[in-house]
Amino acid sequence: MSTTPVRETVIESLDHDGRGVAHVDGKTIFIEGALPGERVEFVAYKIKPRFEVADVVRIIEPSAQRVSPPCPHFGVCGGCSMQHLEATAQVAAKQRVLENALWHLGRVRADVLYPPIVGPAWGYRYRARLTVRHVPSKGGVLIGFHERRSSYVAPMDECAILPPHVSAMVPRLRSLVAHLSAPDRLPQIEIAVGEGLTALVFRHLQPFTAADETLLAAFARDEGVQVWGQLSGPDSARRLFPAEAPGLAYTLPEFGVSMAFRPTDFTQVNMGINRLLMRRAMQLLDPRPGERIADLFCGLGNFSLPIAKAGARVVGVEGSDALVRRAGENARANGLEARSEFYAANLFEATEDSVAALGHLDKMLIDPPREGAIAVVKALGASAPPRIVYVSCNPATLARDTAVLVHEKGYRLKGAGIANMFPQTSHVESIALFERD
Repeated sequence: MSTTPVRETVIESLDHDGRGVAHVDGKTIFIEGALPGERVEFVAYKIKPRFEVADVVRIIEPSAQRVSPPCPHFGVCGGCSMQHLEATAQVAAKQRVLENALWHLGRVRADVLYPPIVGPAWGYRYRARLTVRHVPSKGGVLIGFHERRSSYVAPMDECAILPPHVSAMVPRLRSLVAHLSAPDRLPQIEIAVGEGLTALVFRHLQPFTAADETLLAAFARDEGVQVWGQLSGPDSARRLFPAEAPGLAYTLPEFGVSMAFRPTDFTQVNMGINRLLMRRAMQLLDPRPGERIADLFCGLGNFSLPIAKAGARVVGVEGSDALVRRAGENARANGLEARSEFYAANLFEATEDSVAALGHLDKMLIDPPREGAIAVVKALGASAPPRIVYVSCNPATLARDTAVLVHEKGYRLKGAGIANMFPQTSHVESIALFERD
């Protein structure tokens, strides 16, 4: 039995993981489930010399911004961490996380804070990886996200952040897997929703039997979805049922382009926010005919094609050969091949010579993964473009890279703001504009 004492404190703020932050006896305490302004009782489960991590035992004085989480799995499932905080307060908290990261990690403040980009708080997640486990002691097949602070699967019958038709499908999906020949050899189902189409990619560690294929074909027909199989890496994914079907795609109507993608390709999770983020990015970048613009970490061309559509010539660079091919295919399909070129290169190993080899650039857009773009920003030389738009999914690495751009490369942080790409979670997507003379 734990001997960790129950203590009481008042919460001062939220951290980047959505935990309440307090200070007790000179130590920083991170308290899961607590909100700013609340007086709570807590018990620490991780104790270090300078900080502790704790769970709430009792909320003595609740925040006016606290709400009842609508999801019955909240608190067990690790998919969401902020359902107990009112939606507009979530956005404000994320904006503060961005500002704090820029100042405390980068020693930089933006000239302007952009209005947050927001959309629906539920049903937004068009991509998801659901973990599958066959656990006879818990009734058989479990499908869901991982439990909070655990490798176990939080079983779920619904998920409010998934599109409603996908959420409603979960119990039938669980029944399907339970009836396959080797449910213990199917660790994951990836969900990808395009416009009017939904694909389910079954990661299976041994081939499906004929009986399995009969069940999968019936499920695809009854649910109106595409069923794909994946025996090894992402490139091994193949559509199984129906045999003939249109490919997945999403559109950016404001820019008149359509983006085809495979269900295992990286695409933005929240298509509504992606469209609004695209509008903000194009406003800040302001691509014009005759300009030559780099799109680094370009993926399948999400930002590249709108840049080319505006009349500029875009140079897209991406580490994945498969995504580079997809970007080229999308450019051709949208009639933008003449104004676009795409290259595969490891941007985490960028050097001043490799960036200079891209040729003259009038502007640059950077959209890296969570690791950020430190090699790229360090490689920017005297001929680097005077304007950079940086789209980030990690405030800490954005702040680190901002410090280099501002303090070493002579740029000014003209503006920054968040895009609420993942409501109900602590994930912070943001966009920043840098300029130099």
